[in-house]
Amino acid sequence: MIIPIKSSILNYQIVLEKDILYKAKEYLNLNCKVLIISDDNIPNTYLEIIKKQCLNPFVYLITAGEKSKNITNYQKIISFMMSHHFSRKDAIVALGGGVVGDLSGFISATYMRGITFYNIPTSLLAQVDSSIGGKTAIDFHNYKNIIGAFKPANMVLIDPNTLKTLDIRQLHAGLVEVIKMALTCDSSLFEIIEKSEDLFYDIDFIIYKALLIKKNIVEQDEKENNIRKVLNFGHTIGHAIESYFDMTLLHGECVGLGMLYMMPNDLKERVIKILKKYNLPTTIDFDIDKLLKLIYLDKKSIDNKIDIVFVKEIGTYEIRNIKISDLKNYLKGEIPS
Repeated sequence: MIIPIKSSILNYQIVLEKDILYKAKEYLNLNCKVLIISDDNIPNTYLEIIKKQCLNPFVYLITAGEKSKNITNYQKIISFMMSHHFSRKDAIVALGGGVVGDLSGFISATYMRGITFYNIPTSLLAQVDSSIGGKTAIDFHNYKNIIGAFKPANMVLIDPNTLKTLDIRQLHAGLVEVIKMALTCDSSLFEIIEKSEDLFYDIDFIIYKALLIKKNIVEQDEKENNIRKVLNFGHTIGHAIESYFDMTLLHGECVGLGMLYMMPNDLKERVIKILKKYNLPTTIDFDIDKLLKLIYLDKKSIDNKIDIVFVKEIGTYEIRNIKISDLKNYLKGEIPS
């Protein structure tokens, strides 16, 4: 299944197909020097499958986890590429989750002002969210995605079978990004997730539906000036929670918590039920004032104000521009109508 994505930077395709890992060279130009960036959680069999299809492969492994998305790893990988004489005619393949994809994408955007970038996301979070839309970034001084660039992959290959080796906690955390899209844009998708008795049985269709939602949004608003802000539902508070707890909670877990502050109580009860179904956290203790200090440094804040996404009914949303200080009411559960 091929999903074309239009972009002012680069038109590209997402190919969704089971076992596409074994056919990567049919879609990617691997007849050059290829740097495969991955992490130490990725099964070695996946690396070997891709390596065997490359003319001249190199592999660089990072430690799995958000803390690896940093400027030190960025510098190390750039140095590695320079020492092996990578040119603009060569390519980077990201094989892993969102951290690998973000870091690899940012490197590809900046090395020699940009080289070919292929993304093969192996986590649900990356497959439905970070692999599409062209956002790449690294964290800095414990602030999420504060340094980055828009750099769409030249091609994205999604193999749902890679999810079979994914840690169940990671799988469920990735599902939050689909729940986010369903809550704001597609009530029928929310019901599928809510009623699913076998997530793996439904996962291909869930991924496909989520990709169509994000495709529709990013094609309308590539640089997040308007409608694309809806994809930040749960993220303003979620990113702050991530930083507050020093990246010990997974991104999806934090986004799930962040969403709960941005809906009325009747809907919140329904969402809490679905989060609990997938063993995701629904409550957490923090100092509100300390959390607000982190939100002030959010890259989306302007003049101490920020756009937040609020959902009153499933499948709808509204974007509210509020003072960051007024977020205290939301965090206290005192939600303005």
